Amino acid sequence: MVGIKSGRFNWLDNESIAAWTFLAPALLFLGTFLIYPIAYLCYLSFTTGSFTPSGMRFIGLKNYWSLLTNPDFWQVVQNTIYFTTVTVIPSLVIPLGLAVLLNRSFAWRGVLRTAYFIPSITSLVAVGLGWRWLFQTEGPVNHLLRAVGLNPIAWLSSTVWAMPVLILLSIWKQLGFNMVVFLAGLQAIPVNRYEAAELDGADAWQQFWYITLPGLRPTLVFATVTTAIFTLRSFEPVYVITGGGPLNSTNLLVYYIYDQAFAQFDFGYAAAAATLLMAVALGLVYLQLRVWGEDA
Repeated sequence: MVGIKSGRFNWLDNESIAAWTFLAPALLFLGTFLIYPIAYLCYLSFTTGSFTPSGMRFIGLKNYWSLLTNPDFWQVVQNTIYFTTVTVIPSLVIPLGLAVLLNRSFAWRGVLRTAYFIPSITSLVAVGLGWRWLFQTEGPVNHLLRAVGLNPIAWLSSTVWAMPVLILLSIWKQLGFNMVVFLAGLQAIPVNRYEAAELDGADAWQQFWYITLPGLRPTLVFATVTTAIFTLRSFEPVYVITGGGPLNSTNLLVYYIYDQAFAQFDFGYAAAAATLLMAVALGLVYLQLRVWGEDA
């Protein structure tokens, strides 16, 4: 075994030194751009926060207490839960159905796969500007409503309709990525299972329910976690389209953190909110790893 001598790990073994030498650049990169920022974020959440070290004071859990007793924060949390829940379910169901259809051999299959995947690689800022133009008061969507005899809707200035616009954009953006993920999962399921089920008289729905879904369990968990994290960190659509309005109805957690840090300059309070968001994301990743470990 590499680096083992007399039953103990030998850090000075030639092969161990070579391994650490090759790992050093990656470890330095991770330490500088990942571990240190996370550690500093956690430290900042226990301070007043300041542009200068001399203006920073340790205040313990005061930022977390202010966060948990702030009604605006809880409204943002409710907005984020609503946005995430309503986004994740269609972002899984629609791509799964498309993946099942596109997994079959037919003409234009490659073209359709590419067309569905294009939104995933499109800039969210550019898409947000286009979405804002589509749903403005005199935009194409309202012109279409008038053309079919319906009253126009004040999409972006309505506390009822502004959030569905962001949800629709998020679903559209995530659709292609999840479809590719499900296609990869479908192609990993052995074909002989479907052949055996067909010989036993199972119809298409029974094959999907008893073969496809169980075979896609790890893929479903992965897609659910990645989609949830994607929606939790949504910032660009809110910034470009609604700015958190109207009346704070579309203010999501990441935009709230940005606003507290760079508009209100309350860095410690923003760091506390960001730390809570990071804890939720880490919890989702832990759940994914546990499920994958059980399937291994």
